Amino acid sequence: MPEIDINREIAQRIASSREEANLTPEAFAEKTGIDAETLKRYESGDLEIPVAALHNMAPVLGVSVTELMTGEPAKLHRYCIVRAGKGAAVNRKPSYHYRALASNYAAHEMEPYFITIPVKPEEEPFEMTRHTGQEFHYVLTGSYAVRIANDVLILQPGDSLYFDASQPHGLKALNGEAAQAIIVITAE
Repeated sequence: MPEIDINREIAQRIASSREEANLTPEAFAEKTGIDAETLKRYESGDLEIPVAALHNMAPVLGVSVTELMTGEPAKLHRYCIVRAGKGAAVNRKPSYHYRALASNYAAHEMEPYFITIPVKPEEEPFEMTRHTGQEFHYVLTGSYAVRIANDVLILQPGDSLYFDASQPHGLKALNGEAAQAIIVITAE
């Protein structure tokens, strides 16, 4: 059975959604706040697409993040339960390992994720991102550093953090062990 390139599938969905919305790559770049050249690389599948970028693209395209990730709209309207260890995997890159916890709930107004932040060499710089809306973190295990613009904050189990996600931010596990957290991303 051939291996599925999930990044290329998402890239195709983005490109076709952009075309259906009658947006040029330049107009799409302007509306999402993502550089036009970067967007072209996302659409070609040559560049891994961060979850934060999907959060910027989805409202402009008039679709949900779930639809961009899976190709299917969310179907549940009353509630959505995700059992332990389950949830739609969003593991397209080695930086972080996400499990979407509300991907099948239609019209959700926030995106909750269970995230594992893997160990990286200490000298490796933060991988920075930004997107619309706000972000909430609740640390479950391990500890990690969060860089928001020029501030570096250390989070331990039980700590929480809420911030404006339009600020450049990145995460890094500490003490040689992966960290796990619940992260909730809200739309603007």
